[in-house]
Amino acid sequence: MLDLSHLDGAPASGDQSPETTAEPLDAYSRAVMSVYDRASPAVVAILARRGGDHARGGVGSGFVFTPDGLILTNSHVVHEASELRVQTSQGPALNALLIGDDPHTDLALLKVDPRAPLPTVPLGSAGALRVGQLVVAIGNPMGFESTVTAGVVSALGRSLRATTGRLIDDVIQTDAALNPGNSGGPLLDTGGRVVGVNTAIIAGAQGICFATSIDSARSVVTELLRHGRVRRASLGIAAQNAALPRRYVHFFNLSTDTAVRVMEVSAGGPAARGGVEQGDLLVALDGAPCESIDHLHRLLTVERIDAPVTLSVVRRDRKFEVTLHPVEL
Repeated sequence: MLDLSHLDGAPASGDQSPETTAEPLDAYSRAVMSVYDRASPAVVAILARRGGDHARGGVGSGFVFTPDGLILTNSHVVHEASELRVQTSQGPALNALLIGDDPHTDLALLKVDPRAPLPTVPLGSAGALRVGQLVVAIGNPMGFESTVTAGVVSALGRSLRATTGRLIDDVIQTDAALNPGNSGGPLLDTGGRVVGVNTAIIAGAQGICFATSIDSARSVVTELLRHGRVRRASLGIAAQNAALPRRYVHFFNLSTDTAVRVMEVSAGGPAARGGVEQGDLLVALDGAPCESIDHLHRLLTVERIDAPVTLSVVRRDRKFEVTLHPVEL
């Protein structure tokens, strides 16, 4: 016989009573509400206009992290904008100055001049994040202001390809729902600290969203404040990834079976001055293997600008080393 006793208010066999289910739900709700209450006043909407008389506008998100109006957001939100306006939680929209823009990490730094100190959100660290940990996203998806979503850290240490072709490392994957307009908003831990900058979604996928680690963003912010850009070293080449023949690996005693093939050498650049030629295989930089263009990019840090580096090159039947002085990209 069908048991309908649960329909008149009595719990069916095996069902949990409201008292046993309410407590975990309330704890989850309290955590999300606490983060929202603390962080949402510091989250801003960014209107970026591009073009002339018939300017196109786009809306993104950002967050204030200093009372005098420094705002972190995504590069793709503000890149090549002719006018930037920021709507804060206090009063009318403010004109914003672009301090610096780094498309390679999809991060940008803005500055507004408020009449009074602005609410801020503290910067945390992604170093202690755990997969499965609760995180909260706040932003302006599709123009809906101060929208909050919550989820978990789905994975850590992801890499994401920027529009420039470079890899963004140390990316956080989350299932906290993100949509167009969330870009540049904060991803927060339950302490209300920013652990990531919401960056991207995969079109057509459900619950696969990404945020740039705040630890990576800190170094970018420092460079943008100092120089207005992120300084990187360059050898003055165009290149592609290459698989090495097995005989090359054995004959030259290489530690990897992939390398970087030089496709073009810029006239007067470091590689040209060092004698590097089109078709050369770059197998190491200062002893570190050059397994791919991405590996080479990671090795060409700001510290190597104008500093001598030793490049290991394979050209047909010989392997040799040259000393170069990389220049700023």
